[in-house]
Amino acid sequence: MLKLLPDRIYLKLIYWCKFAKRLNLKNPQSFNEKIQWIKLYDRKIEYTVMADKYSVREYVKERIGEEYLIPLIGVWNDPSEIDFGSLPDKFVLKCTHNSGVGMCICKDKSTLDIEKVKADLSVGLKQNYYLQGREWCYKNIPHRIICEEFLEDEKHFVPEDYKVYCFNGKPKYIVVFHNRFDDSKELSESVYDTSWNKQEISLDDHFQISDIVENKPECLDKMLEFAEVLSGDTYQSRVDFYIVNGNLKFGEITLYTACGFQPMIPNNLDDELGRLIDLPNKK
Repeated sequence: MLKLLPDRIYLKLIYWCKFAKRLNLKNPQSFNEKIQWIKLYDRKIEYTVMADKYSVREYVKERIGEEYLIPLIGVWNDPSEIDFGSLPDKFVLKCTHNSGVGMCICKDKSTLDIEKVKADLSVGLKQNYYLQGREWCYKNIPHRIICEEFLEDEKHFVPEDYKVYCFNGKPKYIVVFHNRFDDSKELSESVYDTSWNKQEISLDDHFQISDIVENKPECLDKMLEFAEVLSGDTYQSRVDFYIVNGNLKFGEITLYTACGFQPMIPNNLDDELGRLIDLPNKK
């Protein structure tokens, strides 16, 4: 029944369930409130391209250059079209219209359960990702599958991803996630300002504040420059990158961070980040 509700009513209901307080859309103040406002009232057609994991490649190519893209192996409309025999020993499969469901990170094709991968991809293709959080940019993305090269450095380490949080097109924080693919360790994140000073905060309370201090990337200035270019005229966006053997690679663009439903550490960070988003006259 919830799926039948208009976006505005649905978001107010879910916001109440998440935060036990009313969603103020007339005068949003916090980060999470403003993300809800953006979902409802900032609907530029280019957002569909930016969120599409396949179409965004052309967007990135035009703005910062093709060399910063993860090499593409293939794109398909259905798992039955994939010739697994022709794929390399390591690769990443993912749907272009969602986040996570159906994804396959293959580190050794000889041990891969191909039928399970196909089944998982089929589930992912059927997912209406827009409905669960009313993230408008996903509504009209074609449901496809892409395969990209598996990223690892010369020591065969999977690189960390660097998530640049932009506010009105300007980078403010860089977040580095730790242990995302290691179930034996606790999820954590390190947050830095644009001068690479570590901040004792977490923008997602699923991730504890890490005691890891990363070295300042040599390509930090380029990363921040590219994040600003790719964030365009968004009110808030997150632009993800990888660094492989010193080379910068684009990951993805997220337009509604954590769907606007995520508590932070400390709690008042929600209000502090909200003040960084300058919205036009409210609806």
